[in-house]
Amino acid sequence: MTYVNAQNVLPEELIVEIQKYVQGETLYIPKHEDTFKKWGVASGSRKRLDRRNSKIRERFTNGSTIDELAESNYLSVETIKKIVYSHN
Repeated sequence: MTYVNAQNVLPEELIVEIQKYVQGETLYIPKHEDTFKKWGVASGSRKRLDRRNSKIRERFTNGSTIDELAESNYLSVETIKKIVYSHN
């Protein structure tokens, strides 16, 4: 996160209004929700995890045990249970 001086980007009237609430402090202004990306979307991690989980569910449906899936995917038994019993 980079620091931006309000005087360089905001109109004077807005700065005066903000100063009624805070002065001389660092103020974080979050992105608008429409521009926020969920975890892993930009890097592709979310897609990879979704594919992995789908394969785990498919193998479970085809008879693999929780223990087998945990061992072959290097995940805990509890994590495998969350994956196969979730409603995705």
